[in-house]
Amino acid sequence: MKKIITLTILLLLLVSYGNQYKVYALQKPPSVSADSAVVLDATTGEVLYSKNPDSAYPPASTTKIMTALLVLENTNLNSEVTVGKNPPNVDGTRVGLIEGEKLTVRDLLYGLLLASDNDCAEALAEYVGNGSMGKFVDMMNDRALELGANHTHFVNPSGLFNKDHKTSAKDLALIMEKLSANPEYSKIATTLSYTIKPTNKSKASRTVWNENRLVQKTSRYYYEGAIGGKTGYTIQSLHSYVASAVRGDHKLIVSLVHDKNKTFFPDSIALFNYGFNNFKLEKLYSKGDLVTTYKDEKLFVPLKAESDFYYTKPIDSTSNPKVVLKNTNLNLKSFNKGDFIENANVLLNGKNIGTIKLASGITHESKNLLSEKLDKTLNINITYSILGMAIIFIGGIIFLIKKRAWLKDKLKTYNDIKVFSLSLLLILACP
Repeated sequence: MKKIITLTILLLLLVSYGNQYKVYALQKPPSVSADSAVVLDATTGEVLYSKNPDSAYPPASTTKIMTALLVLENTNLNSEVTVGKNPPNVDGTRVGLIEGEKLTVRDLLYGLLLASDNDCAEALAEYVGNGSMGKFVDMMNDRALELGANHTHFVNPSGLFNKDHKTSAKDLALIMEKLSANPEYSKIATTLSYTIKPTNKSKASRTVWNENRLVQKTSRYYYEGAIGGKTGYTIQSLHSYVASAVRGDHKLIVSLVHDKNKTFFPDSIALFNYGFNNFKLEKLYSKGDLVTTYKDEKLFVPLKAESDFYYTKPIDSTSNPKVVLKNTNLNLKSFNKGDFIENANVLLNGKNIGTIKLASGITHESKNLLSEKLDKTLNINITYSILGMAIIFIGGIIFLIKKRAWLKDKLKTYNDIKVFSLSLLLILACP
């Protein structure tokens, strides 16, 4: 009986001990209605979920996040904008701008992002593009390429349907990733309402309301941690939605494009939950941390992180990242302490999850073996050349001395013969 009790206690202890280290498996990704969808880690840029991520569709008013990005990057929010003749006549949703009306960039930006007003989009585009809509559209497309949005082509700043106006869920997420990093955007995007005060053309105030239900606490779709989002719809484009949310220091972007069932709000919540519940943000190195040491027979170089490095880790992963250096010979380089050395790949389970910039922890003067060899060869050649020239010079002097002696001997012989001949002639001439 005692043995049975003992064995039972041991079994319970083992079970209890084992539960301390229980590994939770990844949840199954949710099914969403949109034809293109992505969950993107805003810190690492890693795609955590995707459905046709690069398939391009007309994005409707989600286009306006690119318009907002360019406005925030190129203007002062307090600057005054004079409305031209085109914005008041644009199709779609409008706040009611009047030609010649003067408003601040801030007023128009709130109208753009909260109520999705197309006249605000047109007015801002003309202002940033120095009166040229074409120039602003070019700026949109150039900025998209800079962000890696390679499946995007914009035709207008509002998202009004055009067969050539397209983007993908991944591209839209990349744009939102950049936009959501701007604190002014989050301030605007989480405001429930904003009132445009009377202007030189309008005696009445105009109030715009936030259409993003994820930030509305009274909505059934309210999502704690949501810090911004933009809806989009036209008959031809169907529904689109892009949003950002944070949990602690972990920020995710959800993007849904071309949704025929209008389920983007619940679908986005399901995708956010999938991302936050199944992945965690890990800090591998802080700026200045020792990452690795370069070693060879004569040189030891501590390599340190130039900046913080984060990676996204599945909750069921027990693996640790590995830093892989290139086969670089640092003996051939000169560098100071703190100088950038190289980008090293960071691998997790054999997959490249990013690159980390490495800086030197010491100062090193190059000892280029090839240069040294060439210098030695050059010095030897010069030495031999000088020696050869010296030998030739000395040999020439000796030759000249000997030649002079030979000539002297020859001249003496010639003089002797000359004297003998003259003497003989004198003898023969005498009677």
